[in-house]
Amino acid sequence: MSFSDPRIGRADDVEHRLPGRATSGLVRIGDTVRRPAGPWTDSVDAVLAHLRDVGFTGAPRPLGRDEFGRQIVEFVPGEMCDEAGTFSLADLASVGAFVHDLHEALATFVPPDNPRWQVVIPPDREEQIVHHDVAPWNLVRSARGWVLIDWDAAAPGSRLWDLAYAAQAMAGLNADRPAEDSARRLRVFADAYRLDAAARPALARVLPVRARAMYDMLAAAARDGREPWASIHATDGAYWRQTADYLDAHVDVFTSTLTDDAR
Repeated sequence: MSFSDPRIGRADDVEHRLPGRATSGLVRIGDTVRRPAGPWTDSVDAVLAHLRDVGFTGAPRPLGRDEFGRQIVEFVPGEMCDEAGTFSLADLASVGAFVHDLHEALATFVPPDNPRWQVVIPPDREEQIVHHDVAPWNLVRSARGWVLIDWDAAAPGSRLWDLAYAAQAMAGLNADRPAEDSARRLRVFADAYRLDAAARPALARVLPVRARAMYDMLAAAARDGREPWASIHATDGAYWRQTADYLDAHVDVFTSTLTDDAR
């Protein structure tokens, strides 16, 4: 693909630096986003190309590399949903259905030979490729519907592991919310995802495990001085520890609400 392709942007387009706590060097040029490539980027591009080819519109399209070797993806205009836990029940239902469609689309992905992935937190098991960071700060409310960005952590995992993280982040399941309210919001999300009855108790149990895994990763990075996670631990470490404790304390409430007349 030539650099004159209008989707890639002209050589004289101005670079606009984009925010990102876990990624440095992220910029927008014209209708594209550029980010430094890593050993995993070819595999991530293969995932994005697969989603494009199967007609899934909820991910940016891959556009190759620029003259500096940076990954290029399309810029998707819209509203960033970066406030966790503020979704209405209607939005939660819409996002839950979106995550289901995402997992279905990813289920048919066949990795390239010798794929490489950036595994930040080891998953519970490896079923298929999942995003691993389905959260409001990576979600765009666009003219074509929800679009999930920042695919650098895409890697093998399980649907339940990905769903637990997404549900906690999207529904705002944390110590600031009464457990019964969290359970209702979780039920809306799980129903829209069409989570089957057998998996519902498992989701309630995985919620605190996934949150604890996030805290443990940040705490280890802080001890080792690994950035950007050490800095993120300084601002978010207490939140993840409290959230894991909160989710663990209310597994029974979540299980009851998730399974009440679930089909």
